[in-house]
Amino acid sequence: MKAIYQVTRDEWRFWHRTKLAATILVIGTLLAIVSAVVNTIEMEHTAHEREHLQRTSETQFLEQPDRHPHRMVHYGHYIFRTPSPLSMIEPGVDSFTGTSIFLEGHRQNSAMFSDQRQASGMTRFSSLTPSFLLQVLVPLFIILIGYASVTREKEAGTLHIIITQGTNLWHLLLGKYLALVSSGFLMLLPLVIASIWATFTGESLLVTSSFVTGYILYILVWSGIVLTVSALSNKNSASFTALIGLWIVFCILIPRIGSSSAAAIAPSLGKLEADFAVLEEVRKLGDGHKAADPAFEQLKKNLFTKYNVDKVEDLPINFRGAVAQYSEEKLTKVLNKFAEQRMQEELYQAQIARQFGWLTPTTAIRSFSMIIAGTSLETHHRFLREAEILRFDFVQSLNKVHQDTLNYQADINRHKDNKAARVNAENWQVLSLFSFKPDTATTRLSRGIIYGFQLILWAVLVCFCLRFAVRRIR
Repeated sequence: MKAIYQVTRDEWRFWHRTKLAATILVIGTLLAIVSAVVNTIEMEHTAHEREHLQRTSETQFLEQPDRHPHRMVHYGHYIFRTPSPLSMIEPGVDSFTGTSIFLEGHRQNSAMFSDQRQASGMTRFSSLTPSFLLQVLVPLFIILIGYASVTREKEAGTLHIIITQGTNLWHLLLGKYLALVSSGFLMLLPLVIASIWATFTGESLLVTSSFVTGYILYILVWSGIVLTVSALSNKNSASFTALIGLWIVFCILIPRIGSSSAAAIAPSLGKLEADFAVLEEVRKLGDGHKAADPAFEQLKKNLFTKYNVDKVEDLPINFRGAVAQYSEEKLTKVLNKFAEQRMQEELYQAQIARQFGWLTPTTAIRSFSMIIAGTSLETHHRFLREAEILRFDFVQSLNKVHQDTLNYQADINRHKDNKAARVNAENWQVLSLFSFKPDTATTRLSRGIIYGFQLILWAVLVCFCLRFAVRRIR
């Protein structure tokens, strides 16, 4: 252990003397600190803004004057999702999908106000989130620091001298490996602090500890890759070239190939095609704004039988309101069918892309990070489903007001006497409070365990490669 410690200390001394290595360490650490602080402040500000907007939206809805209930169906209501505490480190799909939805009758709107959707194509590289820094840039920093860890000893002719003096080769490599790992951990420190902060703001300790453990494994893997390539190479230039090539392949090419392959293997309908398919199904249901539509003849007969009457004017309820309720229910079933189909296609594509984690540790940590942080596609889909439940409940509540409170004659003559076709504003008390919570710790861990295994497999593979490199040196 003393020999390993000595090698580690000597490596740090060399980096201290080498201006390039020292500069990279300082830049990497400062970038990690700045990105963590800036994203934390931004997330706190955004969270407070969403809470304010949610209260404002609810207040504006409830303060509407006496109106026709169907006007309120179209007036709609906004809901906002507060991201999970760890989204300050790993925003995941939230940057692309948005975290707010406008709820209204007859439609299922998409989430909106996402940062990336309103930015240029280079936003992925210009938005320096802590997760992007750790997943893509920190491996590059480790390469720049450690590519010559073993090759410089070979070029200087000191490697064999050290070995012949009795130093165990494994002790030498382990010392250099610990030096590389410690430099990576230095840049990982802001993430650890941010994770501790997330724990104090409501995140599960099991989640944050698993989150940090995943990134520790990632640092261990890349440090092992750098040391292995340096041990197998004979020159600094060869080691540097090979490692930069691996970084490009692992951090840029394979993840991109994964997403492109997923889209090719599991193609989905474009927005225009999907909209036309939905429209074709919806047309078969009839127009809920026209009570005389032939599609509602069976509903009319059923109501006549139920209330033992012969005319809609004799019904104890407003037939137009009954049509609105019936039409919204049928329409929602169709919309939900297409929405579920779309979400299953998206999830299947994501799962295909995640399998490329067996080919690159970058995809593995990205998948693990988003799932554990609660910013994955599964979380977004649950948000859409819960938002749709809320939308349907509040629209049907207004339709029930339309059916039970508004007089049928006043309703059909609303263009002549608009005031008579209004109901009291007290009927707007139909909103349910929306509070979206992240998935439980066990749910997220069960989803992310396979990608944790991918990281472990990479760590084991690096160990075998390092063992092979030792045999080559001997």
